[in-house]
Amino acid sequence: MQGSLIAQVEDPGEKARIVSEVLLDLPDWFGLPESTKAYIEQSKHLPLWVAKTGDEVVGFITLAESSPETGEIHCMGVKKAYHRKGIGTQLYLALERYAKEKYKYLQVKTVEEGHYAEYDQTVAFYTAMGFSKLEVFPTLWNEQNPCLIMIKALWIP
Repeated sequence: MQGSLIAQVEDPGEKARIVSEVLLDLPDWFGLPESTKAYIEQSKHLPLWVAKTGDEVVGFITLAESSPETGEIHCMGVKKAYHRKGIGTQLYLALERYAKEKYKYLQVKTVEEGHYAEYDQTVAFYTAMGFSKLEVFPTLWNEQNPCLIMIKALWIP
């Protein structure tokens, strides 16, 4: 979306406010209060990029480390009114530029396709960003939410 600004945020309190504001707008993806609270708390200690349109926060993405060679998209959200406007792509590309300096791979965990339309959209987004399906863990979260791990190489051997 034209006019969106992507910036890295350092202040832990600001990170928590951003994540809270966006996730509360996305109950179809982040409807479990205890999980949402954990994402908010964990975001304080992770690299975070925010998308703003004017003064309005419209999205964010956070990066965690899975191993010394692998970064993980810890959480990403774009307010529903701003879906399909390129903001998620802008956020992802900012994270990827940073991750390429530190990691060989990126991974993301999401719900396997075929269970919820919202997560089918999530899988389609990460596929469009160049991720491939690695493995499904049917009971990692619970049987209603099988965990799909998607990966992307950030380097070419």
